[in-house]
Amino acid sequence: MPELSQETERGRAAQPFGWAEVTGPSMVPTLHNGDLLVVSHRGRIRPGDVVVLRHPFQQDLLVVKRAAERREGGWWVLGDNAYAGGDSTDYGVVPDELILGKVRLRYRPRKADQRSPFALAGWALSAVRPVFADRSASRRLRAR
Repeated sequence: MPELSQETERGRAAQPFGWAEVTGPSMVPTLHNGDLLVVSHRGRIRPGDVVVLRHPFQQDLLVVKRAAERREGGWWVLGDNAYAGGDSTDYGVVPDELILGKVRLRYRPRKADQRSPFALAGWALSAVRPVFADRSASRRLRAR
């Protein structure tokens, strides 16, 4: 389950945006280990959005998941990688007060082995990407 930098939590009250770093495979292929995220602390959460939240049982642990659907008592959240676990199938509905924000942008750092001109060009074209609510993924995840 991805852990996120505590910087996300410190900046929440003072600023509309914060950042987080992903560790773990639960959001692959959308997010990978080492990705840096820009997180908006304001705005409405909709089904399909990628969100940062406090783990319901370990509230000092921040995680990133996809908000699959609204349910009584909060949000049903799921990872994009069905085999990684660590989502609402394990801990149930996440209350609204544990949702810290919505992921707006992903930066994927360059890997050390990306040295050829083609590899560098490929990285440059895909290093920074917006993270959109994927409605089709949301419907697919609800079916699990």
